[in-house]
Amino acid sequence: MKSIHRKFIKLSRRLIQDNNRRQRIRNALKGYEAKRGSTIERFQNWEAARQVAAQIKWEAINHLDEFLPQFVDNATKNGMKIHWADNSYQAQSIILDIAQKNQAKTVVKSKSMTTEEISLNSALKKKNYTVIETDLGELIVQLKNEPPYHLVFPSMHLSKEEIGEIFAMHFDVGLTHDPETLTQIAREQLRLKFLQADIGITGVNFAVAETGAICITENEGNARLVATCPRIHIAVMGIEKIIPRMQDLALFLPMLATSGSGQHLTAYNSLYFGPRKTHEQDGPEELHLIILDNQRTTLLARPHQRELLHCIRCGACLNICPVFQNAGGHAYAAPYQGPIGSVIMPYLRGIHSWKHLAKASTLCGACTEICPVKINLHHHLLDLREQAYRLKRNLLENSLFKLYTLYALNQSRFRPILRLFYYLQNLHKFIAGKPFDPFRRWCLRRELPRLRRHSFRSFWRRQRKNLPRLMLK
Repeated sequence: MKSIHRKFIKLSRRLIQDNNRRQRIRNALKGYEAKRGSTIERFQNWEAARQVAAQIKWEAINHLDEFLPQFVDNATKNGMKIHWADNSYQAQSIILDIAQKNQAKTVVKSKSMTTEEISLNSALKKKNYTVIETDLGELIVQLKNEPPYHLVFPSMHLSKEEIGEIFAMHFDVGLTHDPETLTQIAREQLRLKFLQADIGITGVNFAVAETGAICITENEGNARLVATCPRIHIAVMGIEKIIPRMQDLALFLPMLATSGSGQHLTAYNSLYFGPRKTHEQDGPEELHLIILDNQRTTLLARPHQRELLHCIRCGACLNICPVFQNAGGHAYAAPYQGPIGSVIMPYLRGIHSWKHLAKASTLCGACTEICPVKINLHHHLLDLREQAYRLKRNLLENSLFKLYTLYALNQSRFRPILRLFYYLQNLHKFIAGKPFDPFRRWCLRRELPRLRRHSFRSFWRRQRKNLPRLMLK
């Protein structure tokens, strides 16, 4: 528990001091903000669209007992092989069994946060499978041996110079910083891998109960190649990806693109109904769908937290969050970062180990305002803080607050204390920031605000005497 918390503190401190990286991320997010703003204007009524999206997700999650079996029945009729996984280990085991039975050696993957959640890459590598990420951002962080930095933009923290050095180190190419050349290098390196791979693994953006189809949305076309070139296609989805009807995609696809990257629509939006049919020439011979629980049903059983399952993983709350912008995605040490990660991870992996993320927020409410499905994120952050407090009460903190309450509620007691601190604050400069300074953590990066000699009450009493009678009426 402490190690994850300490890691967050250590990594966030390091990034806060890296001004170049922080400026690069801010510039990128400013561009996103401008693009998203202009795209939203194309919606006839963005707020109404958000409301409808929130209602559809509410309907899907609150009637999951109906929509999930309906989806499974239809997907099975379409020829998909459905597998249920209670947790990460079961999901890994199912995928490893499929790979073993098919004597697979090489696996290509498209970007999928659910596979990051179950640590699939490391499980496959332990069994000596070659795993290749085919999304450009994911490929870059895989070569650098790092986890994704952001839900949507995995390598946004790296400059084109750093990416050029990574490519020069891992591929037999010269050093270049030109983005188009770098993209072409990645394309050439990956093209043969699609054809050589035995298994392609994708995530799922939406699962349509009405038809039993899975929908994958992307910009590079790599997910389409991953799903169709290898003999076996394995898709991994959480139970919350269900939507009731095909027509709901007409709202969710442009909404996800607008909130995720500021686009009107992503370049590739594919629907998969099953494996290749006997009369078809293209497509996988088998399509396996892993439906993952991993504590989602625990969230579903909690009426006040169930709303968190509405998330469509657009990453908009990360883009607007001042803590994410300054602390960085790697500090969270989690597959889901930012405000949504701070509220989901404690439920997915245990509140005892992850409750510190509830404090990784300024509670400004910007995440709630930007969420396309209207999840009340800052309310859930406050709720988690309360739960964390109840789990482990700090006796010293409790005693200090009780003492403060005792004096603060009585003016005759509180006034002498304020006067005493007014004079003592002149001595604080001698210990400011030192190990025995009681305000050390505050004073490491900021100055302690100075107490005024006179309180506002006494100031107001003096002013009041000087005001004309008419102004006081």
